[in-house]
Amino acid sequence: MQAGYAVQVEHSRGRRFPEPPHPYRNDFQRDRDRVIHARAFRRLEDKTQVFTRRYSDHFRNRLTHTIEVAQITRTIAGALNLNVDLAEALALVHDLGHPPFGHAGEKALDAAMRSHGLSFDHNLHALRIVEDFEQRYAAFRGLNLTFEVREGIIKHSRDYDAAEHPELAEYLLDQRPPLEAQLIDLTDEIGYNTADLDDGYEAHLLTLGQIRAGVPVFERFFREAERTYPNVADKLKFNEALKGVLNQMASDLITNTQERLKQAGVETLDEVRHYNERIAAFSPEVEAERKQIKEFLYENLYYSVSLAGEKDDAERIVSELFAFWTENPSALPPYYREKAAQESLPRVVCDYIAGMTDHFIIEQYEKHCGGTR
Repeated sequence: MQAGYAVQVEHSRGRRFPEPPHPYRNDFQRDRDRVIHARAFRRLEDKTQVFTRRYSDHFRNRLTHTIEVAQITRTIAGALNLNVDLAEALALVHDLGHPPFGHAGEKALDAAMRSHGLSFDHNLHALRIVEDFEQRYAAFRGLNLTFEVREGIIKHSRDYDAAEHPELAEYLLDQRPPLEAQLIDLTDEIGYNTADLDDGYEAHLLTLGQIRAGVPVFERFFREAERTYPNVADKLKFNEALKGVLNQMASDLITNTQERLKQAGVETLDEVRHYNERIAAFSPEVEAERKQIKEFLYENLYYSVSLAGEKDDAERIVSELFAFWTENPSALPPYYREKAAQESLPRVVCDYIAGMTDHFIIEQYEKHCGGTR
């Protein structure tokens, strides 16, 4: 049974374009299914998470990362008696707006937009995708998702100022998002912190000694694995330790959020929305461990010399293609040329690039800029 502070689907604020109810799926289940069947969701398969495929076909991409976050989110939302269907839909849509080449691509795209007095935000871009770019239905543009999913897309990881973003006024910017949305940024952290340790170790960019020395919580669980399984390979001990880290973070998020709800006396969704801060959170101890993992990954993996060349390539490709199309809009595909007649050209070029897969943007770079990576 869902708690009183959960979002009740029967109380949804509904869709922008009203639709008749489905005979055997509730509205949040339909939203989940629409996201999964969206073209933008399929494109996540060829968008970098951290590593390109030159290291291995086994590493996470945006799609597999999203699926892992959805699994973690479903489990935690269920334990908190939240609306699992809404939480799952939000987890599946949370990275829909990311451009190719991971954070390097996003950094370059934002820099290119800022040179025109604009910016790129992957959450706001995800909203544009589900509101406008996806064209599957005869009755309306976009996916016509419920208010709660659209609200969660923009509010799951940060708060937006109504004065700076008047176009988002309908999304209750003066209120906290529901707990289902509050979970997503935290389950995202659980997913990628543990996965990036795993992929970094598999890529031989991180050594077991480095991780044990630099991530105390991992070391604690690795020693436990050594005591329990003294005769197995280091990789299996590594897996056991990583499983322990993930389980601790997930369990802590559940128990600490339950305790914060109790201490705050919050029992209804309205009280969640009007509380003075977000309620879903790790305990101070696990939050400190989360920061340690993240700092370790930035210092030893994300900014490593081994990945620097790929990041430089990614930023150059995005920057040069952005400049090419803003200077040569006639080279854009017909659909985007038509949009450029109605919207600002930099925004249209940004939208075009942001939707590309890694593979396609490399093809476009070689075609229009005469370069190779």
